[in-house]
Amino acid sequence: MSTTSTSDVHLHFLRLALDEARKCEPTPTAFCVGCVLTATLTDSSEPIILARGYSRELPGNTHAEANALTKARNLSKGEMRELLSSAPEDVTIEDVLQHADVYTTMEPCSVRTSGLAPCADALIAAKARRCFIGVGEPDDFVQCEGARKLADAGIEVIWIKGLEHECLAVARRGHQSDA
Repeated sequence: MSTTSTSDVHLHFLRLALDEARKCEPTPTAFCVGCVLTATLTDSSEPIILARGYSRELPGNTHAEANALTKARNLSKGEMRELLSSAPEDVTIEDVLQHADVYTTMEPCSVRTSGLAPCADALIAAKARRCFIGVGEPDDFVQCEGARKLADAGIEVIWIKGLEHECLAVARRGHQSDA
């Protein structure tokens, strides 16, 4: 059993998501967000990282959570076996995503001005288990209701305290009034 407290584990993964957000190319019209997807297949196992992502990492004006999901879904069978050595042979990434925790530096979007699918919808479709959020999305561009949407769909939403200022500062890099 690990001596690390549960909250320390969640802060660790949120800090990894912040590292992802820092890789994001700043732009004045969007946030720099990072995401880490983890999975715990049994109550006694340690979480493993399935994928990481950040805003605009993949082509097409993509968001962090969508990129992490895409990268998880693109894992080869060999990569899946390596990551999930204790999982049954026939486990699929869709099975694993139902045990996934999402660590995101900013509340998953509920609306996209580009017309692309919102990240909250993608996480709901993946049937993620929980979503740990560093900071709520400010009303800079849209009125976000991602956390409510996730909770309404049965995904547990947990607001991580202590890194809000840092998450927002990284998110707003490249904005006129860099906060």
